[in-house]
Amino acid sequence: MKNKVFSAQEAVARVKDGDHIMVGGFLQGGTPDVTVRELIRQGKKNLTVTSNDTGREGCAVYDLVFAGHVDRVIADYIGLNPKTGQMMIENPDSVQLFPQGTLAEKIRAGGFGLGGILTPTGVGTIVEQGKEKITIDDKEYLLELALRADVAMIRAHIADEAGNLVIRGTARNFNVVMAFAADYVIAEVDEIVPIGELDPNHVTIPGTLIDAVVKGG
Repeated sequence: MKNKVFSAQEAVARVKDGDHIMVGGFLQGGTPDVTVRELIRQGKKNLTVTSNDTGREGCAVYDLVFAGHVDRVIADYIGLNPKTGQMMIENPDSVQLFPQGTLAEKIRAGGFGLGGILTPTGVGTIVEQGKEKITIDDKEYLLELALRADVAMIRAHIADEAGNLVIRGTARNFNVVMAFAADYVIAEVDEIVPIGELDPNHVTIPGTLIDAVVKGG
């Protein structure tokens, strides 16, 4: 089986200016800080970033936005990053917000080959503006289109050299669905073990979805 272990520099080198990047995590829970900071170091720019949030001070995604490398944000919460708020005020089209569950399901749909999802969340609110509404059994739903990206940067606890991942606890958050919804997936991990060391019953994400494994800090 192919060894997928790379340095952060090597893994991030494949990211191009203008790419759409999904970043796993929930504030500082399960975030791939090493690989995101390598994006900053390599000066990748004009990026679209999809993430649960844009972090808070000390988080890598927070610093990526403040570095001016992000042109567009897709998230469900930006309240702890004043730079993202400034982007939204100056150019409302640069920040797109979704309810958290809706965002997760849009990504899941993208990863599983679906065209989108139907959700009642947001019906009758500002969320429905510009979206198609569909009525089923006298109940209204919003059509939310599927979401995919060029790159996903996710975080796991353990990987083997073939990219099979074990993710613990709440770090599963967006990391799992994003692994399915991108063309190139980088997994930042705490520990790397030889192929055959992981119990298959404990694998959260199979290595077939992972292109690069990076040792985190």
